[in-house]
Amino acid sequence: MSDTVSGKLTGKKAIVTGASSGIGKEVALKLLQAGAQVSILSRNPDRLLSEIPAGSNAKGYAIDLVDIPQVLPQLKAIVADMGGVDILVNNAGSAYIGELIDMPLDEWQKLFDLNLTSVFQCLQAVLPTMRSQKSGTIINVASIAGKQGFPNWGAYCASKFALLGLTQAIAAEEQPHGVKIMAICPASVNTPLWDTLGDKVPPNFNRAAMLSPATVAESIMTLINLPADAIVNDLVLMSNAGVF
Repeated sequence: MSDTVSGKLTGKKAIVTGASSGIGKEVALKLLQAGAQVSILSRNPDRLLSEIPAGSNAKGYAIDLVDIPQVLPQLKAIVADMGGVDILVNNAGSAYIGELIDMPLDEWQKLFDLNLTSVFQCLQAVLPTMRSQKSGTIINVASIAGKQGFPNWGAYCASKFALLGLTQAIAAEEQPHGVKIMAICPASVNTPLWDTLGDKVPPNFNRAAMLSPATVAESIMTLINLPADAIVNDLVLMSNAGVF
């Protein structure tokens, strides 16, 4: 079953963070294909906008989600600019490889600011509108690293475990208001994130065997398109190659 049927989400207003590459890019493209109005949030939204045909229902916003004091006011302004919001995909994130004993505090704080605190601020920005309309769907992109710990990925694991706790708690808070909040936990995904980690990436990491961003995006679209009376609390998506 395709979850990107043209026009299926016509009239819906979506925000995707980290949308210029990887999973976020694929989700934004699938939302546009399905007819949604999409706000593309990234430090460099033009990277994706340059690939989208003119006249597409997309608008880019250059935002650095690590700049926490600016996230809530910027997101509120985007919701106002869109005239509302129906879908939020919290996809932006970063990683750090190295033993915790050696990790600088500022690197720890920067990772948590992006992977967790910015998500909290994005939630606070969209939830008043979603509550008022008694509907909305939010997908938080977590990781298999939110389910089990991996050596040299301690901070990333901690941030993703925390993101799952945040998702579960806020999903329970918002369920009476008609808002669905779900998490997806993919195994390793072949995204440009790996290119930023240099020689810290173990040599046995076979990127070709990882999940593709398009596969993860298709699963996110499945969650977005669930019937109104259904919710998937937390979807673990594995590659046939397993965890590596």
